[in-house]
Amino acid sequence: MARAARSVHARKKRRKVLKEAKGYRGTKHSSYKRAKEQVWKSGVYAYVGRKQKKRDFRALWIQRINAAARQHGLSYSRFIQGVRLAGIDLDRKILADLAVNEPEAFAAVVSRVREALEENGRRPAAEG
Repeated sequence: MARAARSVHARKKRRKVLKEAKGYRGTKHSSYKRAKEQVWKSGVYAYVGRKQKKRDFRALWIQRINAAARQHGLSYSRFIQGVRLAGIDLDRKILADLAVNEPEAFAAVVSRVREALEENGRRPAAEG
């Protein structure tokens, strides 16, 4: 049986890696060996970054909700507890968006939260 020549497939494989490595600094964009290592590592960074992005956004939403709740005299933990007690089905992303873009709507949510906290015998923090 004749030997299979790899030249076409090997060149295609290398071209693909070098195309993905466009824009990298130094020999990482021109040397196949260096480019292959960096493209692989870039994939690892991208995978980790997709997980990190979710954590970063959740932390941002919590900070925004906390700042807006404190303007209405509630701490973040009291506010979230009140949201649960009031049966308000809004997640942190929506609450943060309301806090930033719709302050009147957020104030309405805070008033319902206060009512729920008072009904359940939990005093909301003093106005301040």
